[in-house]
Amino acid sequence: MKLVEDAIMSNPRALDAHDRPILELRNIHLAYGSNVVLKGVNLAVKRGEVVVIVGPSGGGKSSLLRCANLLQRIDSGQIFLEGENLLGGSLNENQVRQRVGMVFQHYYLFPHLTVMRNLTLAPRRVLKEPPAKSEERAREYLRKVGLADKESHYPDQLSGGQQQRVAIARALMMQPHVMLFDEATSALDPELVGEVLAVMKDLAKSGMTMLVVTHEMGFARDVGDRVVLMAGGNIVEQGHPAEVLDNPQHERTKQFLSRMKKH
Repeated sequence: MKLVEDAIMSNPRALDAHDRPILELRNIHLAYGSNVVLKGVNLAVKRGEVVVIVGPSGGGKSSLLRCANLLQRIDSGQIFLEGENLLGGSLNENQVRQRVGMVFQHYYLFPHLTVMRNLTLAPRRVLKEPPAKSEERAREYLRKVGLADKESHYPDQLSGGQQQRVAIARALMMQPHVMLFDEATSALDPELVGEVLAVMKDLAKSGMTMLVVTHEMGFARDVGDRVVLMAGGNIVEQGHPAEVLDNPQHERTKQFLSRMKKH
C-alpha cells in the first residue's frame, strides 16, 4: 500500500480515472454583452453519472451545456474532460465534440439525406471509417433506438419523436464518452415525449455519463443520480433527486418546484 501511495504522490495523473470527474467545469463565467449568463459556476460529473439540470428559463442551463463541448466560448474559468484542460490548446473543437456528444431541442438532421446517411456522414468524414463499418454501426444504433426499419427514410417521413431518436443515434455514432441533452423533448408533442425519454433511460442504464437539461421531473426523479437547480446564472441547490425534489432547502428551489406542480 505504501508503494501505491508513493506512486500517486509522485504522479497525480496515476490516479485511476474513476477517482476523478470525467467532466469538470470550474468557475465558469459567461456574458452576452451586459447580460451575465453564468456567474462562476462549478460542476463536476463522475463517470457513469446522470446529472439532471432543472430550473427556470434564462437561468443558464443551456449555456452551461454549450460551454461543456466548446459550442460557446467562456469569458473565464476552466473546463476539464478526463483530466485534460479543454482550453489548454491540446485538443481542437472537433476532437472535443467526438468525446462530448450533444442532442439539442431541435433535431438538425440533414433533410436531403436518408437516416443512414445522416448517421454515417460524420464517422466517414471525421473518423475516416470505411462505409461498411459505419453502416454496420448505424444499424446497431438504429436498433437500439427502435428505428431499425427507418434507415432508408428521409427526415420529413418521420415523426418528431422518431427524428429526435435518430439525432440521439447520430450523436452515439461518434462514440462519445459524455452525452449532453439540451431540452431534448421540449419541442415534441406530448404523446411523443415518452419514446425519446425511454431511449434516454436505456442509455443511462448502459452506463453512459449524461448531463441532461430538462423540465421532465419524472425523468429527473427516476433516472437522475443528482439533480442540479440553476437560476440566475448560479447553481442554487443540488443533491439526490428525492432530496432536492421532495425536501428542497433553498427558497428559490421551492418556488420553482411549486410553479412546476401548477403546470
